[in-house]
Amino acid sequence: MSSFQVSKIFMIGGTGAQGLPIVRELVKDRRYDVRILTRNPNSRRAKELAELPGVELLQGTFASEDDLTSGFTGCDGAFVNIDGFNCGEKSELFWGIRAYEIALSVGVKFYVWGNLDYGLKKADWDPKYRCGHYDGKGRVGEWILQHATPHMGAALFTTGPYIDMALSPLTIMTPRLIDGVLTWSLPLGDGEVAHVALSDCGVYVRWLFDNPGRANGMDLEVAIAHISYSEMATAFEKVTGRPARYVDVPFGEYFKAFSGHESFMSVLKNPHMGLMSKLRFGFGFSTKQPSSYNADPADPATLSFETNFIGFWNLWRASKGNKGVMRRDYELLDEIHPNRIKSAEEWFRKEAEQGDLWERVSKMAPILKWSEDGAKGTI
Repeated sequence: MSSFQVSKIFMIGGTGAQGLPIVRELVKDRRYDVRILTRNPNSRRAKELAELPGVELLQGTFASEDDLTSGFTGCDGAFVNIDGFNCGEKSELFWGIRAYEIALSVGVKFYVWGNLDYGLKKADWDPKYRCGHYDGKGRVGEWILQHATPHMGAALFTTGPYIDMALSPLTIMTPRLIDGVLTWSLPLGDGEVAHVALSDCGVYVRWLFDNPGRANGMDLEVAIAHISYSEMATAFEKVTGRPARYVDVPFGEYFKAFSGHESFMSVLKNPHMGLMSKLRFGFGFSTKQPSSYNADPADPATLSFETNFIGFWNLWRASKGNKGVMRRDYELLDEIHPNRIKSAEEWFRKEAEQGDLWERVSKMAPILKWSEDGAKGTI
């Protein structure tokens, strides 16, 4: 048995879109107990997790050394996925490093960092590919692996855009019904996105904790496949029999849609947002504001929503066929998770088992915590 084997995991990001399926997978057979840090233990998501066997909640914030110390103490494992859209690139860099240091100081045996590709580095430092929420995580991930120690194993769990966002409101790839056709209007060109299925995330993270000897030092970069949005539309049509299309649009037209009438109506239909949040988010959102809602707009290090997501889409425009900037080792993923979802069509078919997808289009529920919370809250 590896010296990095663990039994109780402290988790930051447990109530997020990615965290929910990971927690469920970790505790399903009681091999692991999980302690989840949450700012609000009375939130809907926190309450749902608290009902699971082996789950405890700790009220606090990742931006507190005392709370981090309390969270890591008594746990021998850690999964840390800081919400960069909350704190911003600059704060994530500090607290990502500090969390690792504190975990090491209190005796955690195995540490998993919720990561994203360091896109700027992978693109050979070309500034057109700078994306703050990617680079912030990626820098921390590289730092962690470079500071390996025999006292604590460490691995990265590198994800990407959730395919679930393609059928969810208030995301960067939310579709619209235009003349009865489900339409994704995105500035992707003929690029392809290495989408991730949230339902697969738990299996991958469980594998990391189940196999710490092999996982130590690994950057596990996951995805379904590199998917074009023409393929996405075709897959939706094939599964539902309903019309769908992808329209490549310039950045200006893309960003204009975030402050348009349809965007505001999506906010109003969100059942998980209070009235004041709906009004503030619906009327007050601007693509010129910081991409992270607690970042200082006067700080030169802060990227605007537009600047951040121009870099994001440029990364995927340059990643067609798994031969460009953003790549994945799909043979490795098949070995680790043989039953993983491998195409957009397969994902749509699995989702259709839970209900009619065409009906879901008109009643889309938020996947991202950012969307559900109305892009608000403290660090």
